[in-house]
Amino acid sequence: MPHAIKRPAEPLWSGDFYNEGINGENLFDKLKEECGVFGVYGHPEASHLCYYGLHALQHRGQESGGICVTDGDQFHYHRGMGLVKEVFDNDRLVSLKGPVAIAHVRYSTSGESKLANAQPLVFKYREGDLAVATNGNIVNAPEIRKELERQGSIFQTSSDTEVVAHLIARSKHNDIVEAVREALVALNGAYAFLFMTNGKLIAARDPHGLRPFVLGRLGEAWVFASETCAFDAIGADYVRDIEPGELLVLDEGGLKEERFAAPQKRAVCAMEYIYFSRPDSDIDAVNVHSARKRMGRQLAMESFVDADIVTGVPDSSISAAIGYAEQTGIPYELGLIKNRYTGRTFIQPSQELREQGVKMKLSAVRKVVEGKRVVMIDDSIVRGTTSLRIVNLLREAGAKEVHVRISSPPFKNPCFYGIDTPSRKELIGSQKSVEEIRKAINADSLHFLSKEGLIESIGRLQGEPHGGHCTACFDNIYPTPVPDEEAAAAACGGCD
Repeated sequence: MPHAIKRPAEPLWSGDFYNEGINGENLFDKLKEECGVFGVYGHPEASHLCYYGLHALQHRGQESGGICVTDGDQFHYHRGMGLVKEVFDNDRLVSLKGPVAIAHVRYSTSGESKLANAQPLVFKYREGDLAVATNGNIVNAPEIRKELERQGSIFQTSSDTEVVAHLIARSKHNDIVEAVREALVALNGAYAFLFMTNGKLIAARDPHGLRPFVLGRLGEAWVFASETCAFDAIGADYVRDIEPGELLVLDEGGLKEERFAAPQKRAVCAMEYIYFSRPDSDIDAVNVHSARKRMGRQLAMESFVDADIVTGVPDSSISAAIGYAEQTGIPYELGLIKNRYTGRTFIQPSQELREQGVKMKLSAVRKVVEGKRVVMIDDSIVRGTTSLRIVNLLREAGAKEVHVRISSPPFKNPCFYGIDTPSRKELIGSQKSVEEIRKAINADSLHFLSKEGLIESIGRLQGEPHGGHCTACFDNIYPTPVPDEEAAAAACGGCD
């Protein structure tokens, strides 16, 4: 017998903007991307390469962007709030002259949303100029910051990255490489760092490899990026992933491959494969699109349901939906269409129209779903509000049944490593059973991919704990010490 389905009559808006959400909450309560870093050493048009690299990494952060270039004598840099295309134009890029550069796109979860926190952060210290860009989160930054303040340090931003700069500035080592090494040893968390002086470019990845970080070549130039898709954007060749605990130093003497820490148990963030990374990126030689397709196939084997069509929630769930359809033989259809050009709008129509505003960002294709039994594939459920709205969209378009399949395990625990997640009390997977979630999102049936199925689908490191992934958001097993949730409520994951 099918479940009794009803459409909850809740308003979709209460804010000032047509597509803002309830009480300022974003309509689609997806996890927020972290940040993206990009670097170039030894190319005369380094700033232009950074611009294209940041475009490819724009999905990792849309709040601010920045590029810092050195000509060997001084820094030239520009940072701004907004998308890369809004922050930079050709005149600005032409003014950023030099063969060495680091760049950044930011989504803040730790540190306020303001220009002062936009990266790369640029500092003056006793050995000259220093620029820093990072993707990740320093779990013990609050403690380090308090201790530095007790010792007299004055902070100009609320960003964790400034903590690292202060550690470098206070080092007894005059050599920048040794100062960086000493600072990194004090850190606990997830990070991919780029440091730049007028003579060196330094890259480092945390000892667990939680955040992705890759090295490439473009002719004689070296390039660094959070994802391989940025190399494709500039025509660079992928060389390898930067190893956990590795410290790479580029200067006039070439590339030096060093370490600041021994590698720990490998624990790359599983959500990179599930949701964050672009499908055309490779992480540890595993293609993200292919991994997501395998997740969809595994999901079909674990939770087949007889239906007429399979559709995926754009964009990150499309690959898994294709895999589910291929495994079951149920046709894949574009049952949901995403409008990519909706920003905040100040149109203020009637409340009735405001409640229909979800359709500005996502539309159900009525002629595809009408009268059909639909399998809706999504990558995760956070609070449940997004899933409810999408299920109701399909029902309003005439779907006969809506069966929800999630290509990850239930998201139950907050992330401390660079993902903006709600507290455990706000995570529906932590508070409700699968059946209770099914009722809450108005679905006919609901199934999550098992953790074992997820790890097998990615197929990264056989024999390593959790396949070499961090799966703490699913199983509460964190690869590093983390603070208690109440103490870290304001910084339960973040990029600075």
